[in-house]
Amino acid sequence: MGDMRIATFNVNSLKARLPIVESFLKSDNAPDILCLQETKCQDENFPVDFFAELGYRCAYSGMKSYNGVAVISRGAPGVITCGFCDGADTEQDRARLIITRFEDLSVVCTYVPQGKSMDSPDFLYKLRFFERLRALFENNFSDSDRLLWTGDINVAKEDIDVTHPDNKRDHVCFCQEVKDALAQVTSWGFVDVFRKHRPNPGEFSFWDYRIKGALERNIGWRIDHLLATPALSNLSRDAYVARELREMERPSDHTAVVGVFGL
Repeated sequence: MGDMRIATFNVNSLKARLPIVESFLKSDNAPDILCLQETKCQDENFPVDFFAELGYRCAYSGMKSYNGVAVISRGAPGVITCGFCDGADTEQDRARLIITRFEDLSVVCTYVPQGKSMDSPDFLYKLRFFERLRALFENNFSDSDRLLWTGDINVAKEDIDVTHPDNKRDHVCFCQEVKDALAQVTSWGFVDVFRKHRPNPGEFSFWDYRIKGALERNIGWRIDHLLATPALSNLSRDAYVARELREMERPSDHTAVVGVFGL
């Protein structure tokens, strides 16, 4: 049984971050599966050849200028679906959710809406997004499946997942309402793989550009998650933040979070 590395990374424009992604995929700890969010790339412009030269296949769903998700993998995925497939999908839904399958492993990559403000229609869309995710898992999977739900989920679950939590109780990514919405999904049968291996505070995946020295001062959020069913979590060996990607030239405001599984 060998190790498989599965990573999630909000690149905040794939075109702008290709050098960083290339470095990651050429590194000694390169992921076998890389889930991307906020690619901001229309399907006809997706850099398939770039990834093929690095030995990776691509599944992707995008739209112009905004959103966009992709799963980059060493092996070709089997079933690929985009959106919730619940009869209510919009272009935005399909550019925020992609499901891929690799034999008995299913990977759900999501870019959950940020929400803007609690009085915004986008916040209601975010809450509804979680409701639809719960229904998707209930209707299509069992908690005995090997299933990973990952991506930029735009929720810091606990106080240790954000710097200065008392200042953020009313934030759309930390308010009680959104934490409860996420908990409704995770209660279906998900384990926080990162926290299983990294229980201590100070581990973040996002550092805001607008805060001077945020990375150096470690003022951040953990909003990019690896959530696995018990059947998959039991096979996890490690999880960590690839902080070095955030330190590179012209970085995303996020970095990759990596899970290591004995598959």
